[in-house]
Amino acid sequence: MQLSGSVAIVTGGASGLGEATVREFAANGASVAIFDMNAERGEQLAKELGSNVIFAPVNVTDENSVSEGIARTIEKFGSLSICVNCAGIATATKTVGRNGPHPLADFTKTLDINLNGTFNVLRLAAVEMAKNDANENGERGVIVNTASVAAFEGQKGQAAYAASKGGIAALSLPVARDLAYNGIRCCAIAPGLFLTPLFEALGQDVCVELAKDVTFPKRLGKPSEFASLARTIVENAYLNGETIRLDGAIRLA
Repeated sequence: MQLSGSVAIVTGGASGLGEATVREFAANGASVAIFDMNAERGEQLAKELGSNVIFAPVNVTDENSVSEGIARTIEKFGSLSICVNCAGIATATKTVGRNGPHPLADFTKTLDINLNGTFNVLRLAAVEMAKNDANENGERGVIVNTASVAAFEGQKGQAAYAASKGGIAALSLPVARDLAYNGIRCCAIAPGLFLTPLFEALGQDVCVELAKDVTFPKRLGKPSEFASLARTIVENAYLNGETIRLDGAIRLA
């Protein structure tokens, strides 16, 4: 699918990996809707990037909120053909800690935003994509989800996060199979250690130390590299049903 002339929604698009994806897509001719809870940052980014980018305040766990955001996108741009799910949270809580068991509410919240939120958005987006005319490859839409290397090598304190990202990785193939009839592809990206606001907040010394575990190149990933892979998935019609690691060959112990 050609990025130029397409219409995309990017959840979590106001910062980090999502923001980089919004910038990449807009720079290459796509119209983009930023779905995020941070209205100040989302509106600022949309204003910066111009008339082919809009912001919609969307809570990915709320069906009505997502539906309203999609409706606004279609009203503005006329259709929807790409969905990139970057919205998510990271938690660090041991199964049993000094204060007792992992709070169930925290585990539930992490899965609700990361996993349920991803599926909520992609299912509603897919309904609209299925209405598109097929291109020369029979495509009507592309979905890109964000998993994590934690899906495969979760660290201590990551039970909730790893479970949510493992669920996203597991979604790719069955969703791709479900939507094949509709001409919609689905893949996931599993990033390693990326220089997002979350890691930047840890300080430069910590980031340098973390980068030592990366096989090559010896640095944290750049959000622009995530965005570049998202673009590749959109544009390569034979990529489907796969979770792609983007991690500098890191394998967490």
